[in-house]
Amino acid sequence: MVTHVRAEEQGDERGALLSFLAEQRGGIRRALLGLTEEQAASRPSASELSLGGLLKHVAEVEQGWIARAKQEPPAVRRDESNWHECFVLTGDETVESQLAYWEEVAAETEAFIRSVPSLDDTFPLPDEPWFPAAERVSMRWLCLHLIRETARHAGHADIIRESLDGASAWDLVAKEQGAPA
Repeated sequence: MVTHVRAEEQGDERGALLSFLAEQRGGIRRALLGLTEEQAASRPSASELSLGGLLKHVAEVEQGWIARAKQEPPAVRRDESNWHECFVLTGDETVESQLAYWEEVAAETEAFIRSVPSLDDTFPLPDEPWFPAAERVSMRWLCLHLIRETARHAGHADIIRESLDGASAWDLVAKEQGAPA
């Protein structure tokens, strides 16, 4: 759901990119407002997606991309054997714990993007079959990719939440702001 993103300070491209990313994170967080763990784990459509699973996925993906940009391994390594766990809370994972983790990841993202000398700086994509060989991408590309990834799943979250209890994205913004929905 689109909310207003304040204009960046003149010339603060990093701030603008980080603000748009934060806006999309907010859409996913709002979709989880007031839900039980059971509701967050439910899949009210033909899709395998749940709100809890989307939350875990976007946090994991964001952390993984920042790690790649730092040329470090992601905290969780995914392959064909465990890919299915990327979209479902497992073990002792809860919505609350994943929200807290995502908050840490978001702070790491902000600190890292603000610290790189230039958004034109590049890093190599990993040697994985789904990436082009010897490809490099910029920090700007990274920010735009994270915005795109998060926005895509924020849209999924809107649909899942409305399917669960009829709460629209507009209702959730009002609820978050303390206004009657």
